[in-house]
Amino acid sequence: LGQFMYGQIGKGILYLFIEVIYVLFMAIFGISWFIGLFTLGTVVEDTWTNTPGDNSVIFLLLGIFAIFITAFFIFMYISNVKDTDNTRKEILMGNEPKKFKEELKDLLDKKFYKTVLFIPIMGTLVFSVLPIVFMILIAFTDYGFVLPPDLVNWVGFENFEKLFSTGEIGPTFFKILGWNLLWAVSTTLLNYILGLLLAILLNNKIVKGKAFWRLFPVLAYAIPGFITLTAFKFLFSLGGPINQMIEASGHEAIGFLRNDGKWYARIIGLLVNAWLTIPSVMLLATGVLSNISNDLYEAARIDGASKPKQFFDITLPFVVFATTPNLITSFIGNFNNFGVFYFLRPDIQSDGYFQASDTDLLINWLYRLSIDNSYYCIGAAISLLIFIITSAISIVIYVKSPAYRREDTYR
Repeated sequence: LGQFMYGQIGKGILYLFIEVIYVLFMAIFGISWFIGLFTLGTVVEDTWTNTPGDNSVIFLLLGIFAIFITAFFIFMYISNVKDTDNTRKEILMGNEPKKFKEELKDLLDKKFYKTVLFIPIMGTLVFSVLPIVFMILIAFTDYGFVLPPDLVNWVGFENFEKLFSTGEIGPTFFKILGWNLLWAVSTTLLNYILGLLLAILLNNKIVKGKAFWRLFPVLAYAIPGFITLTAFKFLFSLGGPINQMIEASGHEAIGFLRNDGKWYARIIGLLVNAWLTIPSVMLLATGVLSNISNDLYEAARIDGASKPKQFFDITLPFVVFATTPNLITSFIGNFNNFGVFYFLRPDIQSDGYFQASDTDLLINWLYRLSIDNSYYCIGAAISLLIFIITSAISIVIYVKSPAYRREDTYR
């Protein structure tokens, strides 16, 4: 009505069309979808009478979709009110409001960024945000313990209580969480330190043919990870080359990756992940080192600073400052590193663990529970906790890092 009053008929018709479509949607589908989101269905399938039942998962998904559509309508409603107010201000200032055709032309000129970004934003909402919301809500249902055509129910925080309980699932969760944190911290630091030292070594003026020496780590990085992991699995298998050499020396073969090879497998996982990751850290650190001014080192030498003093007071602070975001993403990637132990020990289940092995990370356990055993609600609860843990640690590390607190010092 505001657009109609100020003579913007085309825009008013567009807003009116959106409102009519939303009202029709709510009347035909929306209300029932909203109700289905809360009830998750009421009709149970009866094969004797051939009565089709409600699919709770579909009801949940449609309910989320209805919320998204309602949120879009609210956004357009607010846009409508703001547009009317802006038009009123233009008229009070003595300006002629833009015609609908002029505003459409702006979408291909001054506001072209909105036109271009519309499709990616819609795609992100549908293919990224909606599945995330769906996963979060699944964590508060019994989906997995109950599967369609039976009706799924809302259970509140019961799945999280199971993770912190003293039953089968709780102890496994805390064992895997402890190992997961140890793994993420140790492998991130190991890869970072070794990659930095390798970059410093290859950056030294004494080294000749630097491009040649950098070639070999890059080749290791370029080979697909699953091929490398499969190769290492063969090397350390019970009948692999490593055990053949051990037996040839008169000793018994070692089950590095067997059920009783807990710490053997964990250490092998650390070394294999280092083999896969150190080259990327080396390349990143090489770029940072090349940007540190030689004047700083010259001034340090004049002041009598030793090589270790130069490293800890100049090189390391600058590298840490420049690579802190990468260090955080590396930590998150290692925390959720699904591939290493999935390829090294795919079929192992350890005593004292519920559907898991003693080398599984939370992401591996989530996969076993969800994909292999259909405990979707427990898997969703674990994934939500993973997000909370990694985001909290990442924020704390970043806020405490020089990249956040002392940015002006290093620029």
